[in-house]
Amino acid sequence: MMQRSFGPVEVTRVTGRRIDGAPVYEYVRTPGMPPVSVLRFSGAELPAGDLADEHAHAHDFLVLAYFERGARAFRLDNQVWTVAPGDAFVIAPGEVVRVAADDHVRAAEGWTVFFAPEVIASASSGAFLAWRAHPLLFPFVGRAAGGAQRLRVPPDERTVWSGHVAAIERELREPRDGSNEAVLAHLTLLLVSVSRVTVDLGHDLRLRNEPLLAGVFEFIEAHYGEPVSLADVAASVGLTPAHLTTVVRRKTGRTAQQWLTERRMAEARKLLRETDDTVETVAIRAGYRQPSFFIKQFKRYHADTPAAWRRQARAPKRSSPST
Repeated sequence: MMQRSFGPVEVTRVTGRRIDGAPVYEYVRTPGMPPVSVLRFSGAELPAGDLADEHAHAHDFLVLAYFERGARAFRLDNQVWTVAPGDAFVIAPGEVVRVAADDHVRAAEGWTVFFAPEVIASASSGAFLAWRAHPLLFPFVGRAAGGAQRLRVPPDERTVWSGHVAAIERELREPRDGSNEAVLAHLTLLLVSVSRVTVDLGHDLRLRNEPLLAGVFEFIEAHYGEPVSLADVAASVGLTPAHLTTVVRRKTGRTAQQWLTERRMAEARKLLRETDDTVETVAIRAGYRQPSFFIKQFKRYHADTPAAWRRQARAPKRSSPST
């Protein structure tokens, strides 16, 4: 699948296997270089559909994959995605990915950026999952079906995305004074763009003539702070909860319930970071009437309690290391 790589030579290696047999790759740090790499890919080099299981793998780093030139279909993990120019996927550590393509997707081209979480979340307390508390890494946190979340990059932002990647490539290919800082700066701006795309999903879907999905996201945005349920979301667009779950999962990789939970988690993080509200008040403002359930849900998503997450989010920031 890889065409060429900009970054440390031999940047990944297999360190073990999951219980299901999938190999786990780790990022190999190179002294003096940031743990960031860019790979270009071409659909012509993707494995055939019936060979996908041979390429199943997981990794301990974060991956952002972007299609500059799309195709009709693409199989990622056990799900078939419709892929078009401007589609992006965020893939979290530990997810099993199976990539395969049929003959009609051979025109697909794009790039992946993969990086160790600590290059961004360097101010963490050192806990293994502490990167999940960093605002720029929230898109990688959710439990998306199939090992990834798909994002739609607006047309007027696509050149900006590709420009940041080209700049990272250039700094890694021809390092000079300040290259490490430049790589981090462009990666940070790229992740800011990713975060903004996740926030603007409802509006973008309306523009893309996806009225049902847009209605789902607009209802969630308007009512996430209320004690609404999946049934309420489904009723707002005239579907049964089961049908809504199937449609939204097929089109976005997550269920409507997962999107509702993620929106509530985003609001909770904002309140914890920016206000002195008690955890009980944060729970209510984020749409939870039972603080104990909110705490359990928050810990499931962030591997920490709301109070501990708040302390970490407000801790003084340290300068990012150059390696």
